Amino acid sequence: MIGAAAEGPGDDTGGPPPPPSAPEETPAVPLLEPRDGLPPLVTTGDALEDAVRRLGAGHGPVAVDAERASGFRYGHRAFLVQLRRRGAGTVLIDPVACPDLSGLDEALADAEAVIHAASQDLPCLADLGYRPRLLFDTELAGRLLGYPRVGLGTLVETVLGFSLEKSHSAADWSTRPLPEEWLRYAALDVEVLVELRDALAAELAEHGKSDWARQEFAAALSAQPAAPRPDPWRRTSGIHRVRSRRGLAIVRELWLERDRIARRRDLSPTRVLTDAAIIEAARSLPAESGGLANIAGFGGRGARRHASEWQRAIDRARAQPDRALPAVSARPGDGPPPAHRWPERDPDAASRLTAVRGVVAALADEHHLPAENLLPPDSVRRLAWQPPDPVSAEAVGARLAGYGARPWQVELASRPIAGALLRIAEKSEG
Repeated sequence: MIGAAAEGPGDDTGGPPPPPSAPEETPAVPLLEPRDGLPPLVTTGDALEDAVRRLGAGHGPVAVDAERASGFRYGHRAFLVQLRRRGAGTVLIDPVACPDLSGLDEALADAEAVIHAASQDLPCLADLGYRPRLLFDTELAGRLLGYPRVGLGTLVETVLGFSLEKSHSAADWSTRPLPEEWLRYAALDVEVLVELRDALAAELAEHGKSDWARQEFAAALSAQPAAPRPDPWRRTSGIHRVRSRRGLAIVRELWLERDRIARRRDLSPTRVLTDAAIIEAARSLPAESGGLANIAGFGGRGARRHASEWQRAIDRARAQPDRALPAVSARPGDGPPPAHRWPERDPDAASRLTAVRGVVAALADEHHLPAENLLPPDSVRRLAWQPPDPVSAEAVGARLAGYGARPWQVELASRPIAGALLRIAEKSEG
């Protein structure tokens, strides 16, 4: 049911509901209740088997979503999985009680999964044993179509004319039992996801971007987990305020200690100790525990619980010889240096970067999509820093493909980028 007097968004056999004829004047219809009612939460093996059977017997794409507790728990695992398929209805699974979804993976092996922002949900779904073989990412489709805002609620409202309640998006989904209000919110997240997929697929076909989307979805499915960052402690918010190597050593030791505690207690690291507290400790260089207690962020009950561990971490940093202290700047990675240093370090490379960025921006504007979806900024920097020699459209295309560009991106960008690089080379030679 959609509110007291509103009609539902269409049943499972009728296709997507028509968008408002004048969305800028017609208020969005709020989605308040799942059309089939709120389903029971699946928490037992028998209930999971029944849900898997129903989903496997359904037809068409399956809408999938997962809720995490990233701001509350350590890591990014799922604490609720929602699915909806025509002929099967909506299923809500508690992965704490039912952590093995390999049966679901088998039942849905041939079904296209419709996920919004799939890169966020695919890893935690894979941890449970569900790995879709076919994908339609509604967020990515919205980007390729040039929608300025691609959050799920915004797209549903813009494309379908319905409004979703998003007040529980940042809730602690590890809470048990899960409140009924939260479960209703979660069920509504997959309520019209397939309808949204159908509408966006039609737009992609209309604009000649269906093949682009297929390539992007396949790349998302085959993406490997990101390699661990070197020196992850350097991403501590506010670290630019720490000027000394000894201070950086304190940041490093406190960050590592916090991570160990957070992992052990299954808490988000910032709930154990804030970044701001780490930075203040590094700037004040406290010598004794009494001084540490006076620093903002260390006086709360949670931080006080580990006061001795914080002090030992600081003592380790203070005892390190100078040769063991971290450098002021991060170690260079395997890519080019930061772009702001190029004009001084390599003016020709800086000119190439400006030219290539201009080409990418113009192409993105022409085809109505964000520049970063036409070519990732890292690929642009790498190409400008070390272009192929000699420059040709084929050589540029091969280099872009080596950076992970999809065929549609190579076809669209390689020739104009090669032209821009050749013009820069001719100017520098002249």
